[in-house]
Amino acid sequence: MTEQPRDDARPESAEAEEDYDPTASSLKGSVDPAVMQELLSIRSSIDNFDATLVFLLAERFKVTQRVGWLKAKHHLPPADPDREAAQIARLRRLAEDAQLDPAFAEKFLNFIISEVIRHHQAISQDHHARQKPDAPTDGPAGGAASAEQA
Repeated sequence: MTEQPRDDARPESAEAEEDYDPTASSLKGSVDPAVMQELLSIRSSIDNFDATLVFLLAERFKVTQRVGWLKAKHHLPPADPDREAAQIARLRRLAEDAQLDPAFAEKFLNFIISEVIRHHQAISQDHHARQKPDAPTDGPAGGAASAEQA
């Protein structure tokens, strides 16, 4: 089988959506069709929320990359424990107001924070490696613009 050339004008997320079957379920055939239809309708809403979360996280990480470059440029540490503690307390209060388990919100934010710190560490290492006399200093590897160019 020959692989089709990719149409670069179409985002990869569009291809992923084409491959996704929103009716996939191990319950098919064992549940009343009306119940199955209602379940699929509710799951459609969940799918929309999941897609929104992915795109929101992508935007959040774009911004935290800018923070990482700013920190690296000014030799600041990747982690900021006081900021992280304040954010966790804030998100716990927001979770309570939204009737979401605050412990879950904290775990979720801690996971995001750990990923951000990991990214900031990599950015810092890359930035400092580029400060060597024979290394280019035009931003992250791969030619993307740095935060100060954004």
